[in-house]
Amino acid sequence: MELTVFGATGGVGREVVRQALDAGHRVTAVVRDPARLTVTGSRLRVFPADLADAGALRAAVAGRDAVLSGLGARRKADAGVATRLTRGVLDAMEAEGVRRLLVVSAAPLGTAAGREPLLDRAVTALVGAVLKDVYADLRAMEAALARSATDWTSVRPPRLLDRPLTGRYRTAVGANPPSARVIGRADVAHAMLAMVPDPATVGQGVGVAY
Repeated sequence: MELTVFGATGGVGREVVRQALDAGHRVTAVVRDPARLTVTGSRLRVFPADLADAGALRAAVAGRDAVLSGLGARRKADAGVATRLTRGVLDAMEAEGVRRLLVVSAAPLGTAAGREPLLDRAVTALVGAVLKDVYADLRAMEAALARSATDWTSVRPPRLLDRPLTGRYRTAVGANPPSARVIGRADVAHAMLAMVPDPATVGQGVGVAY
């Protein structure tokens, strides 16, 4: 496949690039600073761009089979960037007629597939209160996805860890797996790539966790 990855220097985005190349795909990595991208490969194209400029992004997405995005706030002070930057991606995709889009969101935006233990509910509530601005940003991003002409999927992991790829995790379409607490960034990337051709995930939030 021909893939474009936004947020390619972040934890999940970098893993998406690496795993996609390992699987034989051609990848365009859209970055602000090419020096921060440590992944290399003969099928990799590095595309420096202002991520807020939809016009500049059109060449990065034109003709692609899918676009994958790890864009989002890394701290409370960055709240708002997911919606703002994703809007530019959506505008570029719609202008070029590219439909498949997968983005990273967060588990607190979903609901549990079953009744959660009291401790898990309490932790979710606490985290939601502390990071309310970040989650408000992600909700606005998901609302923009729902209004778009794309075949979107919002991948909703819980707390992210730096762990090696296992390929062993749970997913739930339209919900979170029960007691969704943690997952490694490499496995989130693995899940995103696996969902690209899956029609059951289109127009859905998908929970993913160990």
